[in-house]
Amino acid sequence: MTRAERRPVFFNPAAKSWTAPVTDSPDLAYQFHQQLPQYKPTKLISLEDLAKELGVRAIHLKDETCRLGLPSFKILGASWGTFRAIAQKLNLPLDSPLDSVKQALSTTSVSLYAATDGNHGRAVARMASILGVPAQIHVPGCMHKATIELIKSEGARVVVSDSFYDKAVVDAREAAAQDGTAIVIQDYASGDYVQIPQWIVDGYRTMMLEIDSQLGATTPDLVVVPVGVGSFAQAVVMHYKQGKQTAVLAVEPDTSASLWKSLTHGDSLTISEKAPSIMSGLDCGTPSSISWSVLRHGVDASLSISDFEAHQACGYLASQNIPVGPCGAAPVAALRRLETSDREKLGLTKDSVIVILCTEGVRDYAIPHNVASNDPIELTQTLVRINSASPSLGSIPGPGETAIARYITAWMEHRDIETHWIEPTPGRPSVVGVVRGSGGGKSLMLNGHTDTVTITEYEGDPLSGEIRDGKLYGRGAADMKCGVAAAMVSLANAKNQGLKGDVIFAGVADEEFASIGTQQVLEAGWTADAALVNEPTGLEILYAHKGFVWFEIDIHGLASHGSRYDLGIDAICKAGYFLVELDKHAAHLTQQAGDPILGPGSIHASIIKGGEEISSYPSFTQVQLERRIIPGETKESVEKQLREILDGLVERIPNFKYDIRATFERSPFKASLDHPFTKLVCKHVTNTLGEEAVVIGTPHWTDCALLADHGIPVLLWGPKGVGLHGKLEYVEVDSIKQVADTLTAIAAEFCS
Repeated sequence: MTRAERRPVFFNPAAKSWTAPVTDSPDLAYQFHQQLPQYKPTKLISLEDLAKELGVRAIHLKDETCRLGLPSFKILGASWGTFRAIAQKLNLPLDSPLDSVKQALSTTSVSLYAATDGNHGRAVARMASILGVPAQIHVPGCMHKATIELIKSEGARVVVSDSFYDKAVVDAREAAAQDGTAIVIQDYASGDYVQIPQWIVDGYRTMMLEIDSQLGATTPDLVVVPVGVGSFAQAVVMHYKQGKQTAVLAVEPDTSASLWKSLTHGDSLTISEKAPSIMSGLDCGTPSSISWSVLRHGVDASLSISDFEAHQACGYLASQNIPVGPCGAAPVAALRRLETSDREKLGLTKDSVIVILCTEGVRDYAIPHNVASNDPIELTQTLVRINSASPSLGSIPGPGETAIARYITAWMEHRDIETHWIEPTPGRPSVVGVVRGSGGGKSLMLNGHTDTVTITEYEGDPLSGEIRDGKLYGRGAADMKCGVAAAMVSLANAKNQGLKGDVIFAGVADEEFASIGTQQVLEAGWTADAALVNEPTGLEILYAHKGFVWFEIDIHGLASHGSRYDLGIDAICKAGYFLVELDKHAAHLTQQAGDPILGPGSIHASIIKGGEEISSYPSFTQVQLERRIIPGETKESVEKQLREILDGLVERIPNFKYDIRATFERSPFKASLDHPFTKLVCKHVTNTLGEEAVVIGTPHWTDCALLADHGIPVLLWGPKGVGLHGKLEYVEVDSIKQVADTLTAIAAEFCS
């Protein structure tokens, strides 16, 4: 990728001359830490290969993979913050020995509360264990189970939130408010909760004092610090911006770049819609208030990295015999993503010395997919390798769209594309990405569903994404991850086109069942002047399709012992009369001329249920059926036809009783061939194919109908694919690129 295609580095030239305000001496915390069990300075390791790679004199890694027996630096802040809070509560002097603090606690009731993305909570739990007091730790719902177990292993009670870290912070404070013995030990400051977070910041400065001692007379030219809520970064800036000429580079996950976005905006921002990161300790949506006031002035540069880049950095450090977690590897990934011009802006030369702060030890995490590629074929392969089978279909329900929605969000955030997460139905998220125009132009929506049908009946590996003989195989390869990939690449291309109108991508859930995704995107207020749904159409433009209505028909009998023919009424046999008439009605429908493009409507019985046991007359039978409808037909008109059939049976068949109800409906769709948008799309498709575009109708339903019902002119157009819902599915790879290039050209003209 070129640099322009991803989120750029933010530079703050004023930070070079900024001096941090003087605070309490960090020596008090340093002396306290030396009392703690297992205290010793952590190692400063030289990374000679990386220094040679980047063309600097030296790179030193401060190894916080084992600090006071824990795999993270967090115990430095948590321990000092806890001690200061308890000392204040019990009126103890700040030079009190640890044993005297424990003795004082034995005669009073104190409990510790905290929210965490992992290491801070475990550190608070460890401190509670050392002091002999209870701890309750609140964690985000996306936290890895192994991390939760580690916190529990310290003796703490763990409470799992239903959302991200920021919600866990609120939950912890609300729970603590109900406990008269509670002290909240949080490294996140907001409102009037600032004192304990500041003490935590002061505790982190022990690490910097150790580095000063280890480097001797050498002052680093650059320190690279990972940023979560910002408390640790605040400690780094406070230390290195007091009489030193050290630059500070901050690194965050692409999906949680709250500091980067705040710096570029000029004020503290909250990221409320985001996907979780494997850099869980950095996965925070709002900078701490006391940290923001320091970081906005003292950070020289800020950037974000992908989960995959953090994963690669973990691999590099492992090759250097330094096993670390993704947060600890983030500074290495940050250095590696700097371009030559970025390093020059930071003042780095062949004589420069860099310190990177490696903040956590090795831990379990899900291996991420790469988000770097703008090649629609490679992107299709990645999407196919993410199982997004619908939980509403198949004998074995699929996992749904959460994983693929997280990947799409990460892919867009990597490019600094505005991203919105829409999830009214839990576990069925849709994602909207927007490239805003300069104003005054038309907006275009590119729509694609991210769910697939079941993978259980697929022949071979349904998640392979393998390419053979110009065909890309896997479940969803054609239906419709190829179209989603083409639309995503077109969205990214729009950033460089200088458009006046917005280009919007909607990656929607549940199209394979009830299409709640597109419906919920529209209900959330997203609309456009025109739209393209990129289902596989064999590069033909589809401008019309049928709709459908689902019905349930209950046929009533009378239950009785199987021997009592004189009492029982067999609901299954009565249903047989209806099925015979339904078959006649189906044949009659298909003999009609119907719509000139779509042909006739149709009907079929889909599911039949009835009976309890073989020795009884069944009192109830239900027939579920689907009626495919064409323009001009409605739910009311087709229900009237069914009622006429059923009422005729009531008149002719003794004891025939029924109920009927429509359970679901979707409209038919037909676009105007004379609409300017239709003509524009036809022009560009013709240019792509080198021959006149084919414009046809199709019998199957698509999300085009929902968009058209919302007043959005829409067409269906996408790559060449085979085996939709079948045992073997593939898309022709050349057609994916054709669609991506054509969508880019359509957006360029329509939104200009």
